[in-house]
Amino acid sequence: MSKGNQRTIPLLPLRGMLVYPTMVLHLDVGRERSVEALEKVMVEDKEILLTSQVDVSTDDPGEEEVYHFGTLAYIKQMLRLPNGTIRVLVEGLNRARIENFTDQDSYLEVETTVFDSETEEPDAEQEALMRNVLEQFEQYTKMSKKVTNETLTSVQDIKEPGRLADIVASHLPLKIEQKQRLLTLIDVTERLEELLDILNNEKEVLGLEKKIGQRVKQSMEQTQKEYYLREQMKAIQKELGEKDGKSGEVEELREKIEAAEMPENVEAKAFKELGRYEKVPASSAESSVIRNYIEWIVSLPWQTETTDHLDTKRAERILDEDHYGLDKVKERVLEYLAVQELTQELKGPILCLAGPPGVGKTSLARSIARSLDRNFVRMSLGGVRDEAEIRGHRRTYVGAMPGRVVQGMQKAGSKNPVFLLDEIDKMASDFRGDPSSAMLEVLDPEQNHQFSDHFLEEPYDLSKVMFVTTANNISTIPEPLLDRMEIISIAGYTEVEKKEIAKTYLLNRQMKDHGLNGRQLQVQDDALLKIIRHYTKEAGVRNLERQLATVCRKAARMIVSSEKKRVVVTVNTLEDMLGRPKHRYGQIEAEDQIGAATGLAYTAGGGDTLSIEVSLAKGEGNLTLTGKLGDVMKESAKAAFSYIRSRSSELNIDPQFHENNDIHIHVPEGATPKDGPSAGITMATALISALTERKVYREVGMTGEITLRGRVLPVGGIKEKSMSAHRAGLSTIILPKDNEKDLEDVPESVREGLTFHFVSHLDEVLELALGE
Repeated sequence: MSKGNQRTIPLLPLRGMLVYPTMVLHLDVGRERSVEALEKVMVEDKEILLTSQVDVSTDDPGEEEVYHFGTLAYIKQMLRLPNGTIRVLVEGLNRARIENFTDQDSYLEVETTVFDSETEEPDAEQEALMRNVLEQFEQYTKMSKKVTNETLTSVQDIKEPGRLADIVASHLPLKIEQKQRLLTLIDVTERLEELLDILNNEKEVLGLEKKIGQRVKQSMEQTQKEYYLREQMKAIQKELGEKDGKSGEVEELREKIEAAEMPENVEAKAFKELGRYEKVPASSAESSVIRNYIEWIVSLPWQTETTDHLDTKRAERILDEDHYGLDKVKERVLEYLAVQELTQELKGPILCLAGPPGVGKTSLARSIARSLDRNFVRMSLGGVRDEAEIRGHRRTYVGAMPGRVVQGMQKAGSKNPVFLLDEIDKMASDFRGDPSSAMLEVLDPEQNHQFSDHFLEEPYDLSKVMFVTTANNISTIPEPLLDRMEIISIAGYTEVEKKEIAKTYLLNRQMKDHGLNGRQLQVQDDALLKIIRHYTKEAGVRNLERQLATVCRKAARMIVSSEKKRVVVTVNTLEDMLGRPKHRYGQIEAEDQIGAATGLAYTAGGGDTLSIEVSLAKGEGNLTLTGKLGDVMKESAKAAFSYIRSRSSELNIDPQFHENNDIHIHVPEGATPKDGPSAGITMATALISALTERKVYREVGMTGEITLRGRVLPVGGIKEKSMSAHRAGLSTIILPKDNEKDLEDVPESVREGLTFHFVSHLDEVLELALGE
C-alpha cells in the first residue's frame, strides 16, 4: 500500500468528470473561485488538487458538495480564452485524500494526504489480474467499437498494475460514482479486482444491447418487406381490376362516407380517419378500431328524415283504435300535429307519461309513432348507473362503443323518430357517474341540437326527435331533469273503462294468442265485471289481462279434452276457472264505527283506501303508532294529537285524556310502506271519534293535510283517490277546499257516483264525518 504525506493545496472542483493519476487532459475553468485557485498555484509550484462535485448543478460547492478523494495534478499549460474562461492542460500525479478545509473565502484550500506513486513491481497475483483485465478489455473493445485499436495497443504496453487500472477505467463509460469508487481504492490488488467486475458487467450490457439491436433490425426489415409486398399486391390488383383486400375496403368506405350526407366537419373527420386506416397495417389493433369508428359514423342517419303524416283526423282514429280513454295524452299529440301542420318547423317536445304500472304508457308511445308515421325506437333506463351508457366510451378504451342514445338513432334509421325513454325514474348513480346529468343534454331543446357523444367526438343533432319518457313515480326524478319534461299524468282506469278495454282489446288479443275465436269462447259482461272487482286490484289492466289469459287456457283445455264446441263464462262458472275471489270488492265497513276512519291514499300503484284505527286504554299517556308508517305520516299523527289537546274543551274531551290514557293509532296492512301528509285529517277524525265515542260514518272517505291550528291543506292525487273511493263503494268524499279545481280531472262516471265536500278546517270535517 502507498504511503502518504501531508500537504496544504488549493482545490479545483470538477463538474461531471474525474481525473486519474498519469492522465493528461484539457479543462475549461470559468468560476471565480476556481480561477483564483489557478492563479495562486501558477505563481507557486503549479500543483492543485482536482476533485469531483457530488451534484453537478451546484455553482459554488462547499465542503459537503465535493468528494473527499481526488487527484493531485500538475498544471502544464494555462491559456486565457476571449470569452473570459481559462483553458488549462493538467497531468494527474497522485491520489490524495482531503483531511480538512482550511480556507473557503476567495478559493478553496484543503489539508490533504498525498499518496506516493505506485512504482513497485507487480507480484504474481497482480500479474494474473493484469492479464485478465487486458483480456477482458480487449473483448470489450471488439464489442464496443468505441475504443480504437491504438488505445488498446498503448494499454497493452503498460507494465505498472496501478497505472493499467487507471487508464482502463478512464476509457470505460462509467458513472461518476463508479469512477470515484476506483479512485478511492489505494490498494492496487483491490482496484484490479473491482475493475475486473466492472469489465464483466459492461460486457454483459453490451451483449444485451447487441441482441436488442439485432431484434429491432429484424423487425424493421420484416415491416419493410411487408410494406413492399403490400405495395406490389396493390399494383397487381390494380392491373387485374380487382378490388379485394384492404384497398377494396378503403374504396368501399370512401363511397359510404360520400353517400352518408354528413355535415362538413363530420365528413372531414371521417376522411381523415380513412386516411389513417389506409396507412395502418391490417394486422395492427388500431386498424380495427378506426374501421369500427368509420362504420358507426356512416351508419347514422345524419340527413335521413321521414315525412310526418300531418292528418289530425287519421291520427285521432289510430290513437282511439289502440287505446281506450286517455283523452289528455291524445289531445296533446293532436295539438303537436296541428302546430306542426301550421308551422312546418317545431322542435320535438319531451313528454313524460307518468302513472302506475299497467296503464299503457309504453304502448301509447308506440301508437304516437304510428299516428305520426315516424320510426319508433325504445330505450329502457331501468337500472342504468353508468354515464357512458348515455354518452358512450372514448375510443381509447378497448371495445368502445357509442352511447345507447346514438345506438338508438342508428336503429331508428331517421333523424326524427319517436324515441321512448322507458322507466326514466329508475335511473341510479354511483362511482361511474350520474346518467341523469347526461340525460339533461339529451332532453334539453336548447342543447340537444349538438349532443356530444364521447365515441363520435362530433356533435349529433337530436332536435327533431320526439322524446317520450315514462315514469311510475316522478318524485324520484332529479329536479333539473324533470324541469325539461312536460308531465302528463295517467292515473288509471275506472271500472267502466276497464270493462271496455277488456272487451275491445284484451280478450280479443288473448283469444287470438290461445287459438280461440268468438264462436268458441264467450265471456259475459257480468263475468268481466266480477273479474275486475274480485280478481284484480290495480290501477292498470296488466293483471286483468293475465286473468283473461287464464280463462282462455281453461277454455282451450275444455274444448280439446271434451266434445264441447263452445264455452260461455258466466258469473256462476267463473269460480271454477279462476278459483275463489282474491280481493274483497269495496272496503266499506258493515256499520258505523267508533275510532275507525277511512282515508284515501295515492301510491305508485294508483289510488287506494286506507283504514285508520284508534284504540284507548288506561295508562300514562303513551302514543303508539304502528303499521309501517313513514316519518311524514308519524308527524301528521303527532300534529293531529297536538291539535286535539289544544281544543279539548271545545271538542268536549277530558283535558287530561293524554295523561290518563295510552293511545294506539294503527294503519292495517302493516307490510305495505305508507308515507305522506294526506292522512292528517283522517287520523284526527279517528282520534276524536275514539275520545268522544262518536261514530264515524262508514260511507265517508277523506284526505287532507292538517296543521296545528286545524286548517286543512291541499294534497295531490285527487283523481286517483276519487277512483279508489268509487272502487271501494264509498259515497261521500271530504277534500281540502284548495283541491276543488282538481275535480275536473276526475272521470264523469266517478263523479256521478260520489258526493264531494270541500273543507278548509277540521271542524267542518267533524260535522260531515261524525255522528251524534
